[in-house]
Amino acid sequence: MHEAGVFQEGDRIELINGEITTMSPIGRKHATCVARLNAIFTNRLFGKAIIWPQNSIRLHENSEPQPDIAILKFRDDFYEEGLPTADDILLIIEVADSSIDYDREVKAPLYAVAGIPEMWLFDVNKKAIEGYSQPSANGYKLIRRYDENDTLSILAFPDVTFNWNELF
Repeated sequence: MHEAGVFQEGDRIELINGEITTMSPIGRKHATCVARLNAIFTNRLFGKAIIWPQNSIRLHENSEPQPDIAILKFRDDFYEEGLPTADDILLIIEVADSSIDYDREVKAPLYAVAGIPEMWLFDVNKKAIEGYSQPSANGYKLIRRYDENDTLSILAFPDVTFNWNELF
């Protein structure tokens, strides 16, 4: 549709369950948080995983969301031949300043149904982190709220830890 002129370069849209959805504009807090997380994850996971910031992923034929960051299985071609799918994704990170309800009620269940093992949701207004794991057809079974001074680790890389304070 981009080629047909329906959408312009830079339009913030994503395909969710067959519907084209307009994404919220990126605010300063959101942009800063994504940039910080991108730098931290790139540093800690260099050579172990691919950091995929604000790029589309393919969950099934009618969903191509653009998570703020996806941590992908490492591949030498960096997914040049096709978008990453749920089988390629180790962790999804969503950062919310105005989209917290949408991320919880629409995107988290979408990721869980696709079988993505883990999602972290950053609420930049409340400085809160929620961790979602154990995906099922009904959503994530386990939701954990992380507090200041907690240590987080990705299920796929339990030996790589992140302190809550460095993530915010």
